[in-house]
Amino acid sequence: MTSSPWSCILWDVDGTVADASAGILPRITEVLTAMGRVAPPADELRHWIGPPMLESFQQRALLSPEEATAAVAAYRELASRDGYAKSVALYPGVPELIRDVNAAGVPQATASTKPQNQVRAILEHYALDDAFTAIVGARAEADVLDTKADVLGRALEGLAAAGVDVSRPVLIGDRHHDVEGAAEYGVPVVFVRWGFGNPGEEEGAQAVVDDHAQLRELLLSRD
Repeated sequence: MTSSPWSCILWDVDGTVADASAGILPRITEVLTAMGRVAPPADELRHWIGPPMLESFQQRALLSPEEATAAVAAYRELASRDGYAKSVALYPGVPELIRDVNAAGVPQATASTKPQNQVRAILEHYALDDAFTAIVGARAEADVLDTKADVLGRALEGLAAAGVDVSRPVLIGDRHHDVEGAAEYGVPVVFVRWGFGNPGEEEGAQAVVDDHAQLRELLLSRD
């Protein structure tokens, strides 16, 4: 019989479950170019993935709050036009692990700063939505800054409302925002190295894994 040391498992999405960079990076470039700004080089753009887009447009592109709100709205219009699941790939072994966690009876939720409708579209596209008790992402309004702590809190609330034991949760993520947001709720983090984090962003995580096999060992065990 398969079991888990965790009562529920929460997943970041971008950089943890899905690699959406093939669509994200061109859209950022298109938005900034249309605004008359010089788009950062590709190796800089990859660091936009993970934090809330409203934050990134302000901190990385140095846009004013008003400009950043307009940029987010334009970016999301492009994403809607392209299709939310287009150019999105799942990391090897992760969908199988999610399905196996679900089969073991361990409740799961997403806790992503990606807009919730986009998270749902990706999971539905890959037929993973049924594996989650709660699908939680950021609110869709362009001027709303939902932090990782915000979405994590709503994810825990959604699980609890569904009758899930949230006494031993764990968050799987790839950026320091995951570690910092989870710390506000005392939730341990397993940091995955296949995402978009820089060296050192794993500081504060309970564990660090290099591949899905190592992650599986931490999430599931044979009784």
